Amino acid sequence: HVRLAESGGGVVQPGGSLRLSCTASGNISTIYAMGWYRQAPGKERELVSYISIEGGGTIYGDSVQGRFTASRDHAKNMYLQMNGLKPEAATVYYCHGAIDGRTYWGQGTQVTVSS
Repeated sequence: HVRLAESGGGVVQPGGSLRLSCTASGNISTIYAMGWYRQAPGKERELVSYISIEGGGTIYGDSVQGRFTASRDHAKNMYLQMNGLKPEAATVYYCHGAIDGRTYWGQGTQVTVSS
């Protein structure tokens, strides 16, 4: 019915940059919010960024604030510009959407930070 698909993950050197994308598709009426989360092994899923489309505004997790920037366009896409990547940022990043009264998750995109 609704699908979120992430892309843009890959291998980057420490301190480098990467841009993730999330595309929402399917039978969608209204997207209320879209966010990025990440989850390291042995830890709970962590908020990276969240855009409230209806209410306006974007919030960031404390660990990424000042280095990551979330944005969206008007074609059901969301982006995460990641700068100053650290090795600890190497994990799977998931797209989340609040769409038509339900929540959806993408399958994730892998980010690897390595020299």
